[in-house]
Amino acid sequence: MNVLNIYGASTWFKVLQTTDRSQTAVMSLEPGQATGEHAESHRNSQQLLLLIEGKLLAEVDGELRTIAAGDLVVIPPNVKHKFTNEGKTPALTVNVYCPPEYPPNEKG
Repeated sequence: MNVLNIYGASTWFKVLQTTDRSQTAVMSLEPGQATGEHAESHRNSQQLLLLIEGKLLAEVDGELRTIAAGDLVVIPPNVKHKFTNEGKTPALTVNVYCPPEYPPNEKG
């Protein structure tokens, strides 16, 4: 049994596990922090982002929407996306990539 805790990450992005078919990661954005300067895409991977804590401004395929804890965003392969914490508290997400997107044990 492989049990991982999302609260143990010491960096803003950390891959938790990788198999041949999927990958999970945790991401924590401080107020004002974004996933990058520009929107990015994953060439082959679908991403599912579940917001656990906080609020984020989600930009997916040019559409902007504020998401809150409990919201799930599905991002198809090759679709540009960016997430920005415009709130006053940290935002915590769990991400699933199918197939895997990053090298195992990636840390940001």
